[in-house]
Amino acid sequence: MTGVFKKNILILGGARSGKSALAQNTAAQIGGKVLFCATAEALDEEMKSRIDEHKLSRPPGWDTLEAPSGVGRILAGLEKHYDVIVIDCITILIANVMSKQDANKDVDSEVAIEIDGLLEFMGTDKSSCILVSNEVGLGLVPDNRMGRIYRDILGRVNQRLAQHADEVYFMAAGLPLKIK
Repeated sequence: MTGVFKKNILILGGARSGKSALAQNTAAQIGGKVLFCATAEALDEEMKSRIDEHKLSRPPGWDTLEAPSGVGRILAGLEKHYDVIVIDCITILIANVMSKQDANKDVDSEVAIEIDGLLEFMGTDKSSCILVSNEVGLGLVPDNRMGRIYRDILGRVNQRLAQHADEVYFMAAGLPLKIK
């Protein structure tokens, strides 16, 4: 790494608050070889357009890995080492895990398995990891059961990630507030 010790950083905020831009700027400041781990899938034209926009905002020298689930396992299996790994975003990762579950399965345990794998990777790998996640608990209570379950699970996931992070930032209107 370019003279910086390994850090795990969590960036939280609402939609279009500047989370991804801060993650990319922070990764560029840390320097070295950067891997951008994208969790979104282009399941429709609108999402494809958003993904294309995100791709254009990244420096050309960065590698990209598309991993809609199993992120910790996939990262641990990479042969190439990176100085910085940006994982954007946890919000979509959790939605991906939940969407693949049978209605009779314990969704909480499946999400816990995903996050356990990610935390294990972050604890053992030498890369700095920058995680991007939405804060969804500041708005109205969702009007449907799955929305409430999703909000609650993501809130617990964000708490776990914050506990393991060296630094946590909250983004609002493009401005970062360091909270840890």
